[in-house]
Amino acid sequence: MPAFTYCLNTSTIRPTPLLKKIEVASRAGYSAIEPWNVEIDEYLAQGGSIPELRRALDGAGLKVVSMIALGDWITTEGEAHTRALDECKRRMAQAAELGSPSIVASPPHEVVDLAHAGKRFTELFAIGESMGVAPSMEFLGFVAGVHTLDQAWTIASATGHPRATIVADVFHLIRGGGKVDDLLRIQGSQLSIFHINDLPPVPDPLAQRDEDRVMVGEGIAPLPRVIANLRTIGYSGPISLELFNRDLWALDPLNVVQEGIDAIRDLVEA
Repeated sequence: MPAFTYCLNTSTIRPTPLLKKIEVASRAGYSAIEPWNVEIDEYLAQGGSIPELRRALDGAGLKVVSMIALGDWITTEGEAHTRALDECKRRMAQAAELGSPSIVASPPHEVVDLAHAGKRFTELFAIGESMGVAPSMEFLGFVAGVHTLDQAWTIASATGHPRATIVADVFHLIRGGGKVDDLLRIQGSQLSIFHINDLPPVPDPLAQRDEDRVMVGEGIAPLPRVIANLRTIGYSGPISLELFNRDLWALDPLNVVQEGIDAIRDLVEA
């Protein structure tokens, strides 16, 4: 039975300071963390440094397994595209400094030509490979374009690279009009990280927003089937708790992340 790495996506306990997020993730029993480039930039702007951050992570026994995110790399042209790639390189360099093997490549909100997106992802992937950080294609259930697992894999597979991967998420699988059984269309090695969360019964799941997500086990998503599907495809990577729930942001962060890992363990280890 494949084992999973329990990971905390730091969006779950915004606006807690980054070093505090590392502390509570470690205390709750996570072994990995998935931070956002934006919050690392904020930490650096406040006088922190990457070596200090690495020491904090090492002291907490946490690995950075993924970072978020790369944007504007599909639809920009000319000088705007050059600037977008420069920013992607900066963010990938940041990920490399923190030892992250992967970074999320996000799609735009508008409809895109998948063949063109595949060429752009191939370009982005080659840059990342040269820096030691692999971009991983994300789909977002609420956007007009890349909102399904199949679309994300069409883009990622255009590289022809055996290490090309996508990011999948309970919320986005359902919000994009798909099913959790869509996971069975890929192999475990084609998934870099899996974001776990739950969806409330209202509003309509096909109209929900990021902030509507609820704690694992408190919604209507068929989470036991999700875990079964991940095991069926042989996935043994990180399961990252990713929520944007403002009610949870107002609570004690240690209590939130402890509740999260307990819920994931109950689901996975039952």
